[in-house]
Amino acid sequence: MLSLLAASTQAADPIYWSDLGLRPYLFEIGAFQLRFYSLAYLIGVIFAYWHLSKMIKAPGAPMAQRHAEDLFFYCTLGVIIGGRLGYAAFYTGGETGIPSAFTDFSGDRLVSWQLLRLWDGGMSFHGGVIGVLAAIAWVSRRGNLSFLRVCDYIAVNVPMGMFLGRLANFNNGELWGRAADVPWAMVFPDPRAGEIARHPSQLYQAGLEGLALLIVLMLLFWKTNARYRPGLLVGVFTLGMGIARFVNEFFREPDAQLADFAARTGLSMGQWLTIPLILIGLIVTAYAVTRKPVGTGSAAQARA
Repeated sequence: MLSLLAASTQAADPIYWSDLGLRPYLFEIGAFQLRFYSLAYLIGVIFAYWHLSKMIKAPGAPMAQRHAEDLFFYCTLGVIIGGRLGYAAFYTGGETGIPSAFTDFSGDRLVSWQLLRLWDGGMSFHGGVIGVLAAIAWVSRRGNLSFLRVCDYIAVNVPMGMFLGRLANFNNGELWGRAADVPWAMVFPDPRAGEIARHPSQLYQAGLEGLALLIVLMLLFWKTNARYRPGLLVGVFTLGMGIARFVNEFFREPDAQLADFAARTGLSMGQWLTIPLILIGLIVTAYAVTRKPVGTGSAAQARA
């Protein structure tokens, strides 16, 4: 019986992404297209601002509304600039190891410089994290706020952006996974993917790095006293994101220019970059749970 089920599963035709009726944009007017990837960033940032504003009204907030507004601006810059610089540094080196986005000035105009071509895609999660941390450090220093506690409040909101971003990747038919024979394997339209059924790894990432982590952090913030333990929320976020990304990279096809790197080292670039995240998450979480909770809301908000 089991052999018959296995045979029928293997014999099933893969799902063709092109049959799903998806497209990379919501609508177009002339040459303008409102792309889902842009919408993912926009909705993610708006959600983060709305939810952060709601969070700081609850007892224990380490900041005031004016700080949330500053964070909204600087963290948005940090995501875009850090994400792009991170992609250029980590993912454009190819076999030479020299990031081509920093060295390719081909073309007659400055706009031809790869680093400025945001419309060509290419954003790094790790670079975005560095950019956001720099933004938090700047706002915390200016406002005399606790850096660790501000990180806690920001961390709760990040998975929503990850969830929407990976759904947009799937909707674009990009960042597909490795070859697979699972019943839900898909053939993507990108010529580089070939006529090979692959894992829809974008959906795996949306589920683990986005939705699952968002639920965990929301429950910790709203249903427990985690907000009173500096570092606990950002520690859980970092640890959870690191583990989820490490696992998901086993199903995601490595970037073409780094395929040889992954073959030589046994792990993808994303996995190597994730190992420090896991270690940092463990350390910060352990630090948080072994320290006494901070005071309650009135004192904290008066300080902000």
